[in-house]
Amino acid sequence: MRAAMTRRSNDGSNDDELDSPSEGIETGTLAIKSNENMKNEFIWLRPNRRRFTPMNSPKAYFEISKAKIMPPEGEDVTVKRYVIYDLIIHQQVEQRDPNPVLIERRYTDFAKLFLSLKSEHPQLMNNIYFPKKVLIGNFSTDLIAERSSAFESLLDYISGSTTLKDSKYFVSFLQDHELNKACMYLDERRNEVAVPILENCFRLLNKIFMDRSRPVLLLLCRLVAACTTSPVPHQSADKWAELALKRYEGVCDTELLVLYIPLLQTCSHLWWQRGRDKKLITERLNDMSKKGIQVTNGPSLTQALHSLDPRTETI
Repeated sequence: MRAAMTRRSNDGSNDDELDSPSEGIETGTLAIKSNENMKNEFIWLRPNRRRFTPMNSPKAYFEISKAKIMPPEGEDVTVKRYVIYDLIIHQQVEQRDPNPVLIERRYTDFAKLFLSLKSEHPQLMNNIYFPKKVLIGNFSTDLIAERSSAFESLLDYISGSTTLKDSKYFVSFLQDHELNKACMYLDERRNEVAVPILENCFRLLNKIFMDRSRPVLLLLCRLVAACTTSPVPHQSADKWAELALKRYEGVCDTELLVLYIPLLQTCSHLWWQRGRDKKLITERLNDMSKKGIQVTNGPSLTQALHSLDPRTETI
């Protein structure tokens, strides 16, 4: 471990590239596959599950379970190879979360998060350790294990600080890879592919942030829009629409309230499509109209979302 640490450079620049398939691989922390069997295999497996300590952070805790090399050996030789970490997000409950969420992140994703937060909140991040770039040995299992532990500690620290947790950089780290991919599919009118990705994003954010927080409500409304913009609503549309209406009860964030009328209009149309009684939604819209609030001829839910959080989807 010490030998690996002494080989690092002094800057915090991107560090995904692998030096050599045979450089620095050591035994002890994982079982290494033979070269011919390494394709799509993990090169580092967590030797033990992270110890579960209930309520050691506000809502969630983080565990890196595996690491693999991408692209697989022999594929796309024009791309420099890098390490992908399997990051699992668990809800803080009395017992271990039965439905954790998995995302994949690279060293550069963690580095970008760390450096952005350090620039924005230097006092809060001043004493936080982050593994530096190394010049050789990125295949080293000791190095991967050390980095995994550091990444977990970093995410635990961020989620335990209200200031850091609410930073746009942390939200971007958690969702942008998947959200941008989902929005690309929406732009291609491939809603059936986008919806499962958005569902996973929502479950992840909901484990970390409060039910009516801005990231959670934005993602939930985007999920409702994705489920309802096709001629035939997605099979999960009712579930997410009902949850969004419930979550919006008591919302005071004026910025988020611009989504409320488009959400009500979307749900009204969905209820009509499903043959459901939309009396309560209609009454709510009429009450708002009597107060001088414009409830017709406004933006669609997708358009309102785009004004708050522009992505790639067509509006």
